[in-house]
Amino acid sequence: MKRALEQRLAAVEGFRDPDVTREQYPTPAALAAHLIHTADLQGDLSGVVVDLGTGTGMLALGAALRRPSRVVGVDVDPGALAVARENERRLSPPRSVAWVRGDATRLPLSVGADPTVVMNPPFGAQYGNRHADRRFLATAADLGGVSWSVHNGGSREFVESFAADEGGTVTHAFAAELDLANQYDFHTAEREALDVEVFRITWA
Repeated sequence: MKRALEQRLAAVEGFRDPDVTREQYPTPAALAAHLIHTADLQGDLSGVVVDLGTGTGMLALGAALRRPSRVVGVDVDPGALAVARENERRLSPPRSVAWVRGDATRLPLSVGADPTVVMNPPFGAQYGNRHADRRFLATAADLGGVSWSVHNGGSREFVESFAADEGGTVTHAFAAELDLANQYDFHTAEREALDVEVFRITWA
């Protein structure tokens, strides 16, 4: 089941003109399939699913293949959303995705009570974008419900502390790898495997 999902998501095209200031990296199909499959096993994909910083739609489309009641993908980059719409046509999931242009940390729409958030937010590694993942977590906390998010390796103490401060609880955590292709000038290797951690948080 997870393998079939990964095979479907392998057709999702990544960023055509990635913006380093936004830390635009594609979420690998294997990581996305693992996150979505695990969320599905927890019963988190039956209602409204919101992908914050959806990029070209990898996590939103993974969720849409699991038939939630509604899927919303939010991103500030119109070019990325154009690719996301093409990816949706390519995958033709049973549940359509509402693609919304806007700041994922200041949502321009109401998504209802207690949605499930899925996200691979910027890690905040670039100058001028520090603590970007904190702003995404804050948005998830404001929405309530459950969130699944990808963070830089070694983030567990920060994520657990932030969640506790916002009335949330980390219920699941697992390590994974983010396979990055050489797409920016400062990359020296053709590919690099970055250690990441995925967290499930229930928000009060």
